[in-house]
Amino acid sequence: MSLDLELILGPLRDAADAGEPRQSQLYRLLKASILDGRLAPGTRLPASRQLAVDFRMARNSVLFAYQQLLAEGFLEADRQGTRVAALPLAASPASATRIGQEILSRRGRQLPRIDRGDASLPFAPGIADLNAFPWQRWAKLLQQAWSEVSARQLASTEPGGEPALRRAVATFLSARRGVACTPEQVFIVAGGQVALDACAHLLADEGDTVWMEEPGYPHARNAMLAAGLRVRSVPVDQDGMAPDEALWQTEPPRLLFLTPSHQYPLGSVLSLERRLAFLNRLAPGSWLIEDDYDSDFNHAQPGARPQPAIQGLRPDAPVIYVGTFSKLLYPGLRIGYMVVPRWAVAALGEAIGTLYRSGRSVEQRALARFLDSGELTRHLRRMAPVYRARQQALRNALGVEFGTPEHILGGQAGLHLVLRLPDGPNDVAVARAARELGVITRPLSSYYADGTAAGNGLVLGYGVAGEGRIPELVARLRVASTTAHAIDGSAP
Repeated sequence: MSLDLELILGPLRDAADAGEPRQSQLYRLLKASILDGRLAPGTRLPASRQLAVDFRMARNSVLFAYQQLLAEGFLEADRQGTRVAALPLAASPASATRIGQEILSRRGRQLPRIDRGDASLPFAPGIADLNAFPWQRWAKLLQQAWSEVSARQLASTEPGGEPALRRAVATFLSARRGVACTPEQVFIVAGGQVALDACAHLLADEGDTVWMEEPGYPHARNAMLAAGLRVRSVPVDQDGMAPDEALWQTEPPRLLFLTPSHQYPLGSVLSLERRLAFLNRLAPGSWLIEDDYDSDFNHAQPGARPQPAIQGLRPDAPVIYVGTFSKLLYPGLRIGYMVVPRWAVAALGEAIGTLYRSGRSVEQRALARFLDSGELTRHLRRMAPVYRARQQALRNALGVEFGTPEHILGGQAGLHLVLRLPDGPNDVAVARAARELGVITRPLSSYYADGTAAGNGLVLGYGVAGEGRIPELVARLRVASTTAHAIDGSAP
């Protein structure tokens, strides 16, 4: 027997692998070795009787494996014996890697890497306090929804989402966000990222220009890049996105992406003047994508409703209003929505239904009742003062440890603050050191398209951390900053 065959069939001697019949093991090992080239075309295999003796197995088991491989065309047999068939096999994956074959497409290779970290740790941005969520009430609604659905409903969800949820979302958005829409204009999708992906693929063609906020939401930027769009980064100031006149003339956008109610991550609120200006200057065929991210908690005016949506200023404007309940309830829910203009319902509804399959009908029904009962609104009201107190505690602790209150940005809404580090140390190094100390923060530079040093800072969420723990956690962050300073030699 050749050494090669001994290496290939060695696992047959392992009695611990008895969970799989030996005839199946032999078939699997021989087939894999033929496909990856270890058994070359023309290689003669031992007679069935000899192989059975060598590996102490029944001859019938060897005959089964040989006959199956003969039937599939991997082996050939004649009067001289059994040999590997001459097959047009490609080079092995390992060989393809050695010659430099790219795994991802060009668009896939240009997507910036996003380091999520452990979202359960403080100060992970964009995460609410999951321990405070009314889980018992939610579980009852889920149980009720399960008792109502049939096999047909589990097999396929209504196009556009469950009608009850579309009605509930339209009512919720009208009351909380100033969105003017009917249930027919609401399309339920599998999370906010799917909504952004749909906008990128259905509203623009490859090579079209999309304006994105700089710094801005990395997942939105990646959705546009993956669709082959040309991303034009537009700086933001204290009033939101601020394009100059030359940009309007030289690079008008096919898509315009905004987080107007609470710019992510710097926290500015887009002024009414600019909201109207963007609507007025959109060219025919262009679209404004309004991501109302992180706007449910208004800390500047406690109890006040969030800033009215751009969509509500001119309901028939080419605005797609997108959002998700994953931030308000829990990230694993993966239920988002798109609100489209009335005149685009038919075309976009058909396209969305063709490109994406709907699902999670049970969760959609439970969420509809959660909204209709006012449970979500009550939960938001309960948590608003809690988050407001946590934000103030974070501000105070940052002042004690870093002594730079003028470098703390945001806070009018949402669940995070930004701490600028204009004189170093490097924010990526700080975030890496903080993780070793059990604190998750995101470097501000990662929100810039080119990761510029001008964006050096930290994005700090306060949804997860309890108020009492915040001073000690910020002290750890200061230690991380000192550690990063020692590594890169910049100012602490």
